[in-house]
Amino acid sequence: MVPPRAAGAAGEEMSLRSSAVDGGRGGRGVTRGPENRPSAGVVAGFAALAAMVVLQVASGMAEDAAGFVNPIVGVMAASAICFAAAARGRGRALAAFAAAALVGYLAEAVGESTGLPFGAYRYTGVLWPEAGPVPLTVCVAWGGMGLAAYGVAGAISRRWAVGLGAAALTAWDLFLDPQMVRLGLWTWAEAGPYRGVPLTNYAGWFLVSLLVMAVIRGTLGAPGRIRGLPLLYAVMAAMETLAFATVFEPRDPLVAAVGGVAMGGFAAAAWWRARKGASARAGAATRRPLPAWARARAGGRVPLRPGPRGWARAWGRSWRG
Repeated sequence: MVPPRAAGAAGEEMSLRSSAVDGGRGGRGVTRGPENRPSAGVVAGFAALAAMVVLQVASGMAEDAAGFVNPIVGVMAASAICFAAAARGRGRALAAFAAAALVGYLAEAVGESTGLPFGAYRYTGVLWPEAGPVPLTVCVAWGGMGLAAYGVAGAISRRWAVGLGAAALTAWDLFLDPQMVRLGLWTWAEAGPYRGVPLTNYAGWFLVSLLVMAVIRGTLGAPGRIRGLPLLYAVMAAMETLAFATVFEPRDPLVAAVGGVAMGGFAAAAWWRARKGASARAGAATRRPLPAWARARAGGRVPLRPGPRGWARAWGRSWRG
């Protein structure tokens, strides 16, 4: 019979061991320490994302929707920078944003002057301020959504992040160009088949987006999980889809369907990969080392960390002999 004090001490020791194990795995019953709380950058990123949604809703109800373009793009870019800074550091995040915005500016300046690589178009002067022929808001949009596209592409595949990010950023323009043409922010010299937008525009977007993804990778670092950026991309996709389907007048189900499928496909793929990775990590965290007696009785025929099924097989073999 175990004395009460010894039993109490043993129970306390077992409790401490259990707490240490659960804490190491991030158990649900363990109080989270400061190191597990969202950083200030993540909180700021979510705040800016919420502001973007509010402004987008307000723009849908306003008569002058063009007046909301600058603030929407501004908070979108702020959200992307905050999320990137929380994961990779403020210096890298700002450098990546600036590099992407600069690439976008140079491409737009050349495009507005020569028609390459997008096709012949011109800005109408509604967006301001401007740096030469290009509105600064356009450069900010390249930088902010460039980071978001890089984040969603890295969540899908680290190996193909540059190409996937370029495609994801081009998918956004399936919404952007029809909307901006509708608002009268720029015009095309020759109307194209997709709501007045020529197909050369999307070829040019993809080429420029490849360069944007390359400079972001070079400044922000190798692709990987960057908390918040895939969500920013997904929210933008959802808001644009709803706007074209139910809010804008006249409504445009074609753009809602084409853009929604394109952007939504990337957002869904990123969510699926994130969920798959979380399930794998959770499964690895719940495995227990097989006891020495079970490994000996099983004759070494089970792995060292077999999981629940291996435990059952080892238990049966140990009794069968």
